[in-house]
Amino acid sequence: MLTTEQIQQIEQSSLPGAIQLVADLFPGKVVFSSSLGQEDQVITAAICKNKIGVEIFTLDTGRLFYETYELIERTNARYKTNLKIYFPDATDVEAFTRAKGMNSFYESVENRKECCHIRKVKPLNRALEGAKVWITGLRAEQSDNRKDMPMIEWDEQRQLYKFNPLINWSYDEMIAYINEHNVPYNTLHDKGFISIGCAPCTRAIEPGEDVRAGRWWWEASQKECGLHSTVGKEKIG
Repeated sequence: MLTTEQIQQIEQSSLPGAIQLVADLFPGKVVFSSSLGQEDQVITAAICKNKIGVEIFTLDTGRLFYETYELIERTNARYKTNLKIYFPDATDVEAFTRAKGMNSFYESVENRKECCHIRKVKPLNRALEGAKVWITGLRAEQSDNRKDMPMIEWDEQRQLYKFNPLINWSYDEMIAYINEHNVPYNTLHDKGFISIGCAPCTRAIEPGEDVRAGRWWWEASQKECGLHSTVGKEKIG
């Protein structure tokens, strides 16, 4: 288990310094789940440019934007890496679409969450098998559900540490990093898409709208897919 001193050292370090400390504490057991958003591209740049021993993976739900697939190729080319891609189980997808239809997630929150569970949560669980630390690109500004998340928390359900190195970064700090380091990003961001997920479930937002308003815009929910549930999480340190 991490000590209070180790956690404080991580929290007080630079982005690459913090990731390196975690990688050194848990060699070969640290993974980063990238959704290829701007936050995740910042972390990918920090890992790759500093040659930190962290595996980077992403989830292909089968319903992503073309621009997202194109970004995977640009990211691999830029950093001479090869993002590991996890797909949903074909049997699960087939059963769901046969029973409820291709776009049944528009019909109810329950259907949408079931679709997210099949296409995101189950593949994520496979990707996290054997890991001791899961790095995410979460920022406190993104939603009310995330504003009180600590930088490091214990995920009781998955029995690992969840490390959110950008949790205290502002949107402007993130954009400044992207510009300074010429980090590749999804071109949809330039068209008003702030939070980008599956194509049928994402739209651009209007000026003044919440940053998560473009995700599952037809429902009034917490705008989460289940990957970052607060259930079973403990603040530590």
